[in-house]
Amino acid sequence: MTERHKDRPWLMRTYAGHSTAEASNELYRRNLAKGQTGLSVAFDLPTQTGYDSDHVLARGEVGRVGVPVAHLGDMRRLFQDIPLEQMNTSMTINATAMWLLALYQVVAEEQGADLTKLQGTTQNDIVKEYLSRGTHVFPPGPSLRLTTDMIAYTVSHLPKWNPINICSYHLQEAGATPVQEIAYAMSTAIAVLDAVRDSGQVPQERMGDVVGRISFFVNAGVRFVEEMCKMRAFGRIWDRVTRERYGIENPKHRRFRYGVQVNSLGLTEAQPENNVQRIVLEMLAVTLSKDARARAVQLPAWNEALGLPRPWDQQWSLRIQQVLAHESDLLEYEDLFEGSKVVEAKVDELVEAAFAEIERIQEMGGAMAAVESGYLKSQLVASHAERRARIESGEEKIIGVNAFEGTEPNPLTADLDTAIQTVDPAVEARVIASLHNWRDTRYQPPFNHPRPCKALEKLKEAARGTGNLMEATLECARAGATTGEWAGALREVFGEFRAPTGVSSAPVAVTAEEGSALSQVRRKVELTAKEMEVGKLRFLVGKPGLDGHSNGAEQIAVRARDAGFEVVYQGIRLTPEQIVDAALAEDVHAVGLSILSGSHAQLVPDVLERLRVAGATDIPVIAGGIIPNGDAEELRAAGVAAVFTPKDFDITGIIGRIVDEIRYANKLDPLEVPA
Repeated sequence: MTERHKDRPWLMRTYAGHSTAEASNELYRRNLAKGQTGLSVAFDLPTQTGYDSDHVLARGEVGRVGVPVAHLGDMRRLFQDIPLEQMNTSMTINATAMWLLALYQVVAEEQGADLTKLQGTTQNDIVKEYLSRGTHVFPPGPSLRLTTDMIAYTVSHLPKWNPINICSYHLQEAGATPVQEIAYAMSTAIAVLDAVRDSGQVPQERMGDVVGRISFFVNAGVRFVEEMCKMRAFGRIWDRVTRERYGIENPKHRRFRYGVQVNSLGLTEAQPENNVQRIVLEMLAVTLSKDARARAVQLPAWNEALGLPRPWDQQWSLRIQQVLAHESDLLEYEDLFEGSKVVEAKVDELVEAAFAEIERIQEMGGAMAAVESGYLKSQLVASHAERRARIESGEEKIIGVNAFEGTEPNPLTADLDTAIQTVDPAVEARVIASLHNWRDTRYQPPFNHPRPCKALEKLKEAARGTGNLMEATLECARAGATTGEWAGALREVFGEFRAPTGVSSAPVAVTAEEGSALSQVRRKVELTAKEMEVGKLRFLVGKPGLDGHSNGAEQIAVRARDAGFEVVYQGIRLTPEQIVDAALAEDVHAVGLSILSGSHAQLVPDVLERLRVAGATDIPVIAGGIIPNGDAEELRAAGVAAVFTPKDFDITGIIGRIVDEIRYANKLDPLEVPA
């Protein structure tokens, strides 16, 4: 048998980080020892949104979905005993990307690293934050400037660093079709490259270096053939855009470089063991085709719809990759799909449709204009609503959810409280105490940082001008400034941005013809409003805390609107106080709270208590999100009327239940609407 050349495997990562810098450091070193070949850092929501852990909005969010990094001391501890010169580190960070890269660079300098050897990626894609993930801070213009300045800086100073990872992953999570995922990601890339070119910071002859350092972070869903064709289409479009629009001649610079996290949207709480085969299929879509193979892959764990995965669950996902790369013969062959008529036809179809949508966005003035007008958001909300409607009608089958629901007792989830990792609530107090200690002692030995106020003033001065902000940011990092201080200084100059919600302009996704489930719920809404002698039932959908994953809240809001409710939805990032103030001002009949980050245990009871103090105990509070069983019981005991989790996929049924809770709270008899 002839010896075949074997390709090198892709980078294998696990998205990780929680509790504290020390705990995350231990996890990273353990994962590297298991054969992981790159680090992927998850930051907590306060760090992502530019708040210190003692800010009012950070309550309940510290260390939950990632690691809190408030200053240089935290970054030192995060990478202690990990030589950064030898690492490939991906950081999922966007609005505060420049700040976290500055902290990383200063730690590398302290380690004595050669900065030209630093390898890794800062996600730094702000557009998808406005559309799907909600960790934006500043308006689109200043956000694009931060991105542009980082790209220009890294090309000169950190030549192996990927300064932006244009991330269509979350667009699919928010309902994007493959065509939308390609078109919106490419439109973002065009906006960024145009801004770098027009800034004058990078000479035209170096634009190839800029293009060559831009990477993408995509999603792979379970529709295996379509997803694989999507990746081939992505590569073809990128090649054409970079050649025709930016005149990039070197094919190496034009190569479509992407990493992937396979789909979490399709992972189910019901029969979660099925998630393993979903994850495998999704991984195959981005590895089987050599010409469109991912450069880095990270897989979610089978239990992510239940809560935070444990180290063992993450190890299982890593082993899935290792078996494919090292036991199978995949890496010994050229592209398996070259010349396939089926694949070529599908790729052509995707390329044509994506270019048409890219053109539409360019006519509107580009990606930033399409964000500010609300066009992109309303398109995604509409796509997601259509998907939900297909699942509810049974047209789109999800095994264990709306098909083949019968199941044997599941040994993996027999004890749900130990089937996921929980973050000790005491962590938040420890992190805050550590932050206060840093603020009090940063000027003293052994740190001896200069006082950060001068560095922060210089940052504001730079922000008011037009110069590159990276040097001023590095000075703030060296001076021991905190994440909240850096972002606060820029908030003073740039202001903040509340993104369009896309709810009011989303079309009706589920029709209410006579006899349908929605028509019955509409009837219940009308009868209840009549009995209560109000024109319309009013329902407030609230997103307390920093969790920006608003897809579920938006779908509930849209369906409640279609069922005849007047819906009050002000978007993300509200304090319990703001939510209760809005509920009282709008005189609503029910409040729905959506939280996916795990902060429900603190924030939901706070809303209940504030309503009680205001004498509004007749307003039922409904909670939804990734809420473990034990927590759900505690919330109900505290007075929550109903708790819904991802397994409750029947949105129309949820709206009907909300009407029942309004009737119960207002002492009306149960309503029987004939089927």
